[in-house]
Amino acid sequence: MKGIFVTGTDTGVGKTIVSCGIAAVLKERMLDVGVYKPLLSGISREHAESDTSLLKQMSQTTLSHEEITPFEFAEPLAPLVAARLEERKMFLEDVLAHWERVKEKHEFFIVEGAGGISVPLGEDFLVSDLIKALQLPLLIVSRPNLGTINHTFLTVQYAKSMGLPIAGIVINGRSEHPDIAEVTSPKLMEDMCGVPILGMLPKLEKVTKEKVQSMIQVYLDMPLLLSRLKVDGASDQEVRLT
Repeated sequence: MKGIFVTGTDTGVGKTIVSCGIAAVLKERMLDVGVYKPLLSGISREHAESDTSLLKQMSQTTLSHEEITPFEFAEPLAPLVAARLEERKMFLEDVLAHWERVKEKHEFFIVEGAGGISVPLGEDFLVSDLIKALQLPLLIVSRPNLGTINHTFLTVQYAKSMGLPIAGIVINGRSEHPDIAEVTSPKLMEDMCGVPILGMLPKLEKVTKEKVQSMIQVYLDMPLLLSRLKVDGASDQEVRLT
């Protein structure tokens, strides 16, 4: 299975925006792309503004909302906590069982986690445990402002300690007039982490399908990402899996 797992250095860093944009660009390049966000908290998966709906729209997958997101919870909390409030128990085996049902329906999958890499998803498993079980390369989305070096470095080091392959880092939400921290952080992050910065994405004042897709096309190094994912071909006409 070819694909990528998108996580963040924190919640609210733009994992879904990045995932959606990559999905739309790959779809335009004739790649058969699917999306999987197994756990969602705080909003119905059917809601037009849910991460599930956005991923479905941008990837143009035929997967249903329930196939994309088999587990949803009412409260906007870590899935483990949200599930316990509903007197439900979540296990890694549950998520993997649903993955087995959908993973052959597309050639390439973008899987999105919840929050950061250490967020507890269920009983005795974290986001990192799910990444390891799926055996997908990791794309880390980080924020641009002061403090991001620490958060990003810790995320990368933890991923490496788990033996998780890292495709790269995407910095999302850069200001129109970046301050000194935003200007100097990327190079230092890359040097400290030993992982390439694949793109520095601007902050979008208005999020639309067209703006998100255009942002990825302009600011994300898709050829380098595809190369690190061992996906052959980055032309606008065709992408072939190797």
